[in-house]
Amino acid sequence: MAEPVVRIPDAKVALSTASVYPESTATAFEIAARLGYDGVEVMVWTDPVSQDVEALRRLSDYHGVPVLAVHAPCLLITQRVWSTDPWVKLQRARAAAEKLGASTVVVHPPFRWQRQYARDFVTGIWRMADETDVRFAVENMYPWRYRDREMLAYAPDWDVTKYDYRHFTVDLSHTATARTDAMAMIGRMGDRLGHVHLADGNGSAKDEHLVPGRGTQPCAELLTGLAGSGFDGQVVIEVNTRRAMSAAEREADLAEALAFARLHLASPSSPSSSSPSSSSPAPSASPSAAPSSAKRPGPSSARSPRTGSPGMRPS
Repeated sequence: MAEPVVRIPDAKVALSTASVYPESTATAFEIAARLGYDGVEVMVWTDPVSQDVEALRRLSDYHGVPVLAVHAPCLLITQRVWSTDPWVKLQRARAAAEKLGASTVVVHPPFRWQRQYARDFVTGIWRMADETDVRFAVENMYPWRYRDREMLAYAPDWDVTKYDYRHFTVDLSHTATARTDAMAMIGRMGDRLGHVHLADGNGSAKDEHLVPGRGTQPCAELLTGLAGSGFDGQVVIEVNTRRAMSAAEREADLAEALAFARLHLASPSSPSSSSPSSSSPAPSASPSAAPSSAKRPGPSSARSPRTGSPGMRPS
């Protein structure tokens, strides 16, 4: 029997409900179904439907679109969503994920002014991860910049690879805003990379969330590496369409982003595609397993040096 020409990993391509902002969570399910996405990631924010597990279940059933991930309410505009206690927010996000059959909860590191939460964050995330099969995938952020000033707004650090978490989310719009080397960060994440927010950026101080391919980030290189490794996590399109002039323009952007992801997740089925000498770094095929070298908690002692205006919309 002939070998297939391309190899497609098990990774699913999902649509973040934030990608249709300022449209509703319900609109995201409708668009995801129409365009052929594998599922959605629900951004829990001020839209009441995004906070209502039963409403989300009905939308999922009606459109035939599974909820693959839940993004906990970690934004400035969601400080009172699901409680003012950040640990309660994560507990409710986990419960929602379990009820909806989602495998991942995405969480941002704390804001620096959330001092007690920040002090306990690393140990607390490990503890919560031990209590469930749902992955808590901690997302890389970025310094806030205004003109020539830089503010370190996140603690323990915006560069989440400085600490040992069981799973990571990499966001390529955030690597652009941080002006850091995305592929080097992904290399540090290694087999703990379990979730991808696919978007692009040009290094602006604003968190741009461009359609992949419209900025400077290595979106294609990342996806090709994931395909070659047999990555079985999730690739989530999280782009900014708020300036779309019409529903048709928004949908065209989301269709283009999906096509980009599908194209670059198709890896040539040849010995060279899986060779260790391949030019594209490839995370391990088993992001669900904690690495034997992971330790709890505290800053990593074996990491390479790093290089390195908050948005009011889902990001």
